[in-house]
Amino acid sequence: MPWKPAAAPPAQAQPYVCDPLTTEPVVDDAVPTADEVLGFALGEREVTLDEAYRYLDEVAAVSSRVVTGTMARTQEGRRVRYAMIGRSERMTSSALARVSRRVRLLRRASLPDARAGLIAATTPTILWIAGNIHGNEESGADASLRVLYELAARQDCAAARILDNAIVVIVPSQNPDGRVADTRRNAYDFDLNRDWFARTQPETDAKVQFLRRFPPQMFIDAHEMGRPNSYFFPPNPDPIYHEITSTSLDWINDRYGRPLARAFDRLDIPYFTTDIYDLFYMGYGDTVPTTGFSAAGMTYEKSAGDPIERRTFEHYVAMWVSLSHGAEDRISTLARWHETYRRAARQGAAGVLEPNEVFQAGNEVSNRVPDRPVRHYFLRADDPAKTAEVQALVRRLQRMDITVQQLREPLRVSDYRAYGRPPTDTVLPAGTYWVSMDQGQKHWVQAMLNEDTYVPFPYFYDVTAWSGPLLFNVDGGASGEQLRPVAVRAPVQPPAVAPTPPDDAPTLGLLQLSDNSSAQQSSGWLRWLLTERWGLAYADLTAQDVADGGLEGIDVLLVPNGDAFTGLRELGPTGSQQLRDWVRQGGRYVGWQGGTVLAAVLGVTTARLSEPTSDIPGSLLRVTVDERAPLADGVGPFAWTFYAYDPVMTASDPDSVMVGFPPADSQDFFVSGFARGEDQLGGTAAVIAETVGDGSSVVFSFEPNFRGFTDGTQKFLRNSVLGPSADEQGAAGSRAPAFGDPPAGLARQEVRRARAAARDLSRLQAPIRLSVTPDSAAAARRLLEETGATYETQITPGRVSFRIANPEGLAAEESALALELSEALRASQVDVMAFSVP
Repeated sequence: MPWKPAAAPPAQAQPYVCDPLTTEPVVDDAVPTADEVLGFALGEREVTLDEAYRYLDEVAAVSSRVVTGTMARTQEGRRVRYAMIGRSERMTSSALARVSRRVRLLRRASLPDARAGLIAATTPTILWIAGNIHGNEESGADASLRVLYELAARQDCAAARILDNAIVVIVPSQNPDGRVADTRRNAYDFDLNRDWFARTQPETDAKVQFLRRFPPQMFIDAHEMGRPNSYFFPPNPDPIYHEITSTSLDWINDRYGRPLARAFDRLDIPYFTTDIYDLFYMGYGDTVPTTGFSAAGMTYEKSAGDPIERRTFEHYVAMWVSLSHGAEDRISTLARWHETYRRAARQGAAGVLEPNEVFQAGNEVSNRVPDRPVRHYFLRADDPAKTAEVQALVRRLQRMDITVQQLREPLRVSDYRAYGRPPTDTVLPAGTYWVSMDQGQKHWVQAMLNEDTYVPFPYFYDVTAWSGPLLFNVDGGASGEQLRPVAVRAPVQPPAVAPTPPDDAPTLGLLQLSDNSSAQQSSGWLRWLLTERWGLAYADLTAQDVADGGLEGIDVLLVPNGDAFTGLRELGPTGSQQLRDWVRQGGRYVGWQGGTVLAAVLGVTTARLSEPTSDIPGSLLRVTVDERAPLADGVGPFAWTFYAYDPVMTASDPDSVMVGFPPADSQDFFVSGFARGEDQLGGTAAVIAETVGDGSSVVFSFEPNFRGFTDGTQKFLRNSVLGPSADEQGAAGSRAPAFGDPPAGLARQEVRRARAAARDLSRLQAPIRLSVTPDSAAAARRLLEETGATYETQITPGRVSFRIANPEGLAAEESALALELSEALRASQVDVMAFSVP
C-alpha cells in the first residue's frame, strides 16, 4: 500500500487554538495548485527544476503576497530563484526595502533602545526556508513549494499568524546544477553545504549577500540522509561552536525543537535528535546563519530512501510548524535578536570569548577556550607578496558586516600574539588592518580570525579548522590590551582580479585517478581553480589517453587525489610506462594525496608514505618553507597546510624537501584545530620536489586546494605549475634536487623503498575513523561487528584506531552506517578518543 500520513488527533486535543496542523484550511481558489499548473500534486513525483520555477512564477502572477526573483547564476548559467511571501502591503519594492533597512538596523549594537523598540514593534521577522543544497536531495524543494502555495492561498488563522508577523523567504533549490544532474555537488563538484564561510561558488556567494539584505531570525536548511525511515531536527549533538549564542541555542532547541517533537509524536512520524549533525564547522547552512546572523539556523534531514510523498510531507510538516512558531512573539524575538548584537559588542569590549560547553549528559569538555582576553585582531599589510591575500581576507570580513579599520600611525602592542606564537612587545606599522572585537559581529569575528577553534568534544561531522589568516597565509595576531589606535575605516575591498597567465604558460593535463567521491571533488576543485581563478587551459586526460600517447605535447601533468590503485590498474603496463617515460623525457608530474601514491608506485618519486597514527580530522598545521626554491615564490618562510588523515611523507634526501613540518618540539610546530598524536608529523615532509631524468616531480602529502579556500597553499600549486624547469632552476642558482639515473644505485634503491611503502598503504578510500582507548578496543570491535562494518585496526601506544570502510566515499549525512555508528557509540561505554566521518 502507498504510504499515507497519519491522521491528526481531534482538534480538542490540541494545545492551543489555530493549531498549524489541524486548522481547517480556507483557500483562495484563484491561487493555482501544483496540480493545475504542473499536472500532478506535490509529492506525487519529484518536481523538476523547470517545473519548480514555473510554479513560482504562476503563483506570483496571481498572488500579491508573493514576489519572486533571481539571486544568482550557477556555474552552468542556471538561475537560483527565490520567492518572498508576506502581507500584500509589505511586498512592494519600496516596502521590502524599508523592511530590509529596519531589520539590518537591529544588527547595530549602538542603536538606541527607543529606536530598537520601535523597529521591533513595527517590523516583521524574517524566516528563511532553503532546500536542495545537495542536488540529489530533492524533497526539501518540493515541500517548500507546498509552503509557498499555502502562504499564498490560505485565508485561515494558521496562515494569518505567519503572514501577520513574518516575511518568509523560500529558496527551493540552492543547487540547480546538481538538481538537474541528480548529483550531490555542483558543476565543479563543490559541496555547497561546506562553502558557506568561504563563498567560493556563485550559488553560495549570492545567497549570503541576499541574507545580508534580509537577515534571518530563523533559517531552515532542508536535506535528505542515509538513515532509513526517520527524520532529524535539533537539538544538535556535541560539539557546538563556542561562539554560538545562548539565545540562538534556546530558539533552536526550545522554540523549534520541542514543538517539532510534539508535532511528530502526534503524527506518529519517526525522528531522532542529538546525533551526528553537529553545529560546529562554519561552512554549513545552519552554523553560518546562526553565528554570522544570530539566527536559529537548523538542519532538517529526511530519509532519502522513503517515497517522495512521505519525504515531501514530513519536510512540509517541519517547515509549517517551524514557521508557525517562528512567527510567534515577533516583537520579543526582534528585541532579543537585537540584544544579541549589543551583548556581543559588550563582550568584545571586555575581551571575553564565550566558553566551551557540552550539552549532552555524560559528555565532558575536552578542550577549554583559553581564559585570556581578546579585544583586537590585526592583519599586517607590509608584505607586498601578500597584498592580494590580505585584501581578499579583508573583503571577506567586510562582506559579513564586520567593521575593519586601518592604522594611520604605528601602534605599540605589548601583548601582541602572532598566530601560533607567544605574546611579544610589537610595534605594528601604519597600514595594518585592525578588527576590534567591540562590535555586534564579535562572534563572527572570532569565528573567522581565531587562532584555534578549541574543539570541545572529539566527534567530527566535518573539519575542525578554518581560520582566515591561516588559510590565506597572511601575518596577523591578537591582543587583549585596551588600545586606542589612530585608525580610519578601511575602504571596501574590490573583488580579486585573476592574475594574467604568462605568455609562455605550459600546456597542462589533468588526470583524474578514479570516479570515487574523493577523486571527483579534488579534480573538481582543481578544474575550478584553473578555469575560474587562474584562467589556465588544460586537457582532461583519461588513463586510456595516457596509454595511447596522450601525454605528447603536455608539459605539466596534474594528478589530484583519488584511488591510486584504481588509476594504476586503468593505466595498465602500457600507460604506466608511457607516464614514466614522459617524466624522464622532460615532463613535470605534480600530484597530491592519491596522486602522490601513484607517483611512488610508478617510481617517479622517492617519497616514502605511511599511514598516519595521529587523529587529525581536518586541521591547519604550520609548515616551514625552503625560501630558495621556486616553489616558495611569494609564500614566505612559513605556511599553513590543511591536513586531514593524510599519509605521512618522508624524504630519502633532505634536500628534496621544499615544505616540511617542523620538529614537534620546535616553537614553529603549531596546530589550529583538533589533533591527537600530531607529534608523528614532526620533521616529516609536506612537499617534495625531485628531478627525474630530464623531468621532475612535485608531490604533496596534503590537498593544496582544499575546497578551493586554502589560498595560501594554492601558491605552492601555482608555482609548481608555472615555475621554472629544473634546468632553469639550476641556471638561476636555486636548488634543484637531483634524482633519476645517477651512477650509483642509491636512488634506485630509494625508488624500490618508496614503491614498497606505497603498496603497504591502506586501500580504503575516505574511511570513517574511530580511535578509542585500549581498554575500550574490545567493546568497539563488538560494536563494529554488530553493525556489519568492514574495518582495519591500527594499534599504537595509548590508542587503538579503526579505519572503517566507506566504499562510496559517502559524507556523514549520506551514510547509514555512519549514522548508526554515531548513535551506537554515544549510547555505549566505549571511551572514544576521536570519531570522524568524511
